[in-house]
Amino acid sequence: MQKAFLSGLMMEQPLLVSEILSHAQRCHASTEIVSRLWSGEIVRTSWGEMAKRSAQLAQALQAEGVDIGSGKRIATLAWNGARHLELYYAVPSMGAVLHTLNPRLFHAQLIYIIQHAEDEIIFVDPHLLPFASALDRALGSVKKWVALCDANELTGILAQFSVQNNALGLSCAALKGLQDYESFIAPFSGEMSWPELPEQMACGLCYTSGTTGDPKGVLYSHRSTVLHALASALPDVKNLSARDAALPVVPMFHVNAWGIPYSAGIVGCKLILPGPRVDGDSLFELLDLEGATLTVGVPTIWMLLLETMRQHGRKPFKLERISVGGAACPPALSDPFIQEFGIEVNHGWGMTETSPVGSLSKPRNTTSTVAASTLHHRHGRPLFGVQMEIVDEQGRALPHDGKATGELLVKGHWVANNYFGAHKENAIPPGEWFHTGDVANIDTEENIQIIDRTKDMIKSGGEWISSIALENAAMEHPEVQEAAAIGLPHPKWGERPLLLVVRRERGGEVDESDQANDVLTQGILAIMAKNVARWWLPNAVIFVQSLPRTATGKLYKITLRDQYRDFIFPPEQLP
Repeated sequence: MQKAFLSGLMMEQPLLVSEILSHAQRCHASTEIVSRLWSGEIVRTSWGEMAKRSAQLAQALQAEGVDIGSGKRIATLAWNGARHLELYYAVPSMGAVLHTLNPRLFHAQLIYIIQHAEDEIIFVDPHLLPFASALDRALGSVKKWVALCDANELTGILAQFSVQNNALGLSCAALKGLQDYESFIAPFSGEMSWPELPEQMACGLCYTSGTTGDPKGVLYSHRSTVLHALASALPDVKNLSARDAALPVVPMFHVNAWGIPYSAGIVGCKLILPGPRVDGDSLFELLDLEGATLTVGVPTIWMLLLETMRQHGRKPFKLERISVGGAACPPALSDPFIQEFGIEVNHGWGMTETSPVGSLSKPRNTTSTVAASTLHHRHGRPLFGVQMEIVDEQGRALPHDGKATGELLVKGHWVANNYFGAHKENAIPPGEWFHTGDVANIDTEENIQIIDRTKDMIKSGGEWISSIALENAAMEHPEVQEAAAIGLPHPKWGERPLLLVVRRERGGEVDESDQANDVLTQGILAIMAKNVARWWLPNAVIFVQSLPRTATGKLYKITLRDQYRDFIFPPEQLP
């Protein structure tokens, strides 16, 4: 019989995204939110103004039939901007679910994701309207598109794209219920009391990149989102305060921009949203102009920024620290920020299923056995609220000695326990721990180091590329008998695909001259471009006599990666 316990005499209040919004409105109303538009124009608003407009947006969505607490999925196809931020707060606060779509995905993937999520309304950046038009014809659940601009801008963009779209057989104006954002929210007052929802209620939805099979939806709750945002702002994580100015380069469609939009609301810091222009020169200018103290993003971005900083001979004048994740950050990239410019670099680890931040590298006190100068080479310690373990192939726990390597397991307050709408074959197996599929070691101070991945996905510029999808696309060419795609180190993108091809013999000897191979390579790439996103295309194609296989007939990619580990990609031909 369970013994009765003494209950604490404290108020009970659910952890909700609307609490963050209301707090920012009360305590940090005048703090700036800065956005850079597609045109390069800088637009300034504040947390107070953003809160009011978020309420107008919620009222507009209600008028469209999105009831309070309905859990309906409202999607965004957009870059980092103030209007996107209003969606981040309005949609969850009214009890709907914000579903951020990645415009870098191939059309077929996006169509599957939108249909699986049953999105009803999609808010889209105006310059992505032609892209949206190509999607719309295949979508049944979507009832309305809203362009994130005003009426004049929408009219101009529709006119600008009309000739091009007609040539492609597309029509932006034909998008279901197309309306500009400002007209959509204008009729409403913004006087609204946010509902008190259950903290376990869903608030956000992000899909994985389909590492095995179709993309899978990770459905975040209000509770998990608020706890993740609180922990991410702590001194030993992002170290965010009201004195900071944060610029998230990581897209707002990429796992909730690593929680920065919500952490910024909690602490009331200045938030700088860069839009789609994230080249080195544009970033340096914005970081410098707006006095950013913190910026976060994938290694590819920092490579571009480092080059620009070296050209200027200085860092952006207030920049103190950089958080890097999404892919491994090599010491050759992180060290110069520290040694040449005195910028703190914090290397982290996470995934869609962990909301995403799971760990971050931060110095400890002087008694630490890990040198501060090399700490950022590792992926840091788990945040409060997350636990990590490594196990061998039999599931037995391994020592945290910095040497033993095994599969990384995690559990915590913002770790997924299943996928949205999952069937038995693609559900997360029941159990206390989530199996990440990453191979890691953990040292005596709980710093983790990701060694490898158990899957054969290729991570380029912080985004996943499916090796199976590349192989299947290459096999569409009649001259390709077999194909294997592997990821190899690349100085700019972290990894890029190398495609290995066994040519099909057609009743005679195969012409293996350089000229013939060049022609065939272009033909294979042309076929692949019809089936995968352009940035997925391999940087090089090599023709081989055979591919190594395991005893069960599977491609043995470990051997291939070892065989081609010293391969150097040719100079990039495409921007």
